[in-house]
Amino acid sequence: MLAFELHNESDGPPLSLEAGLEGAGTLAVMGPSGAGKSSILRALAGLLDPERGRISLGDRVWLDTAAGASLAPERRGVGFVFQSYALFPNMSARDNVAYGIEGDRRARRARAGELLDRLGLGGRTDARPAQLSGGERQRVALARALGRDPDLLLLDEPLSALDPRTRGAAAAELAAVLADAPAPAIIVTHSFEEAAVLGDEIAVLDGGRLIQRGTAAELAARPASGLVGDLAGASVLEGDATAGRDGLTLVALAGGGALLSTEPVRGPVAVSVFPWEVTLSAAPAGGESAVNHLAGEIVSVTEFGNRARVAIATPQQLVAEITAASVERLGLRPGVRVTAGFKATATRLSPRPG
Repeated sequence: MLAFELHNESDGPPLSLEAGLEGAGTLAVMGPSGAGKSSILRALAGLLDPERGRISLGDRVWLDTAAGASLAPERRGVGFVFQSYALFPNMSARDNVAYGIEGDRRARRARAGELLDRLGLGGRTDARPAQLSGGERQRVALARALGRDPDLLLLDEPLSALDPRTRGAAAAELAAVLADAPAPAIIVTHSFEEAAVLGDEIAVLDGGRLIQRGTAAELAARPASGLVGDLAGASVLEGDATAGRDGLTLVALAGGGALLSTEPVRGPVAVSVFPWEVTLSAAPAGGESAVNHLAGEIVSVTEFGNRARVAIATPQQLVAEITAASVERLGLRPGVRVTAGFKATATRLSPRPG
């Protein structure tokens, strides 16, 4: 069980988080720039000292500021995969991995070879970083972190250096490695999709504080704030919620328009609507199940594979995700007026400051 509680109260990096991680699970940490994500990794690794805090792994206490105890970084048993991978350019993949392993040279190189083979790089052991692809460099960095048999793995944006075409496959490979790793892992990422693939749970930070923690499905189904909804890929609108008809909540949107929701929230709210729950038509279709309709002009149409994202300039911009075939069939392009429809059950509300 990894447990940590970290606080900073000065003008240093913001930290105010309490969390635990059972067994060999993976926690993905998300949040906007400056939220404190990387600061948490550095504090766990012993590279940053919070003003107040406690970190323990099992019965070992790594940090207890109240007792004046702080274990040195090299004694914490942490494997750290940096955003840049930080590989030695003049060393082979095998030597990069062997560098942090204890024992004689033959034993270290043998262990490095085993790790590289396990990660699918058995045929690239003699290659230097410049000769490796981005995904291969990532796996070398991960093998080096695993070489120390760490008690905790920390990964700072491990996929950010990869190009978009290879990132999805690399995420799946990394998730498989982490699932087999004997140590718990904490990953910092900006991508909700990557967090959903890599993390057993996701923790969302804002301003150094924990806003919400749960599985990807839980965060998407019930975001605790507009920020969480936005990170999960929703369109986030603002409005004021009051009691509506038939037990529903009526939301008067800033800038005009109104929506109905099944969620019983009152006062200023953030409204999260996921793009795949939005349908588009030339006019509201009679008898359709969607009770919410917002009319607007298409701003952009972005196709990817057989899907497309359509941005609509309603009083507050809304995004729909539909099939590319529907784009062609409906003649959708910038400047065309459409009506976006979605159900009350797809209209998620979270309180926001007034």
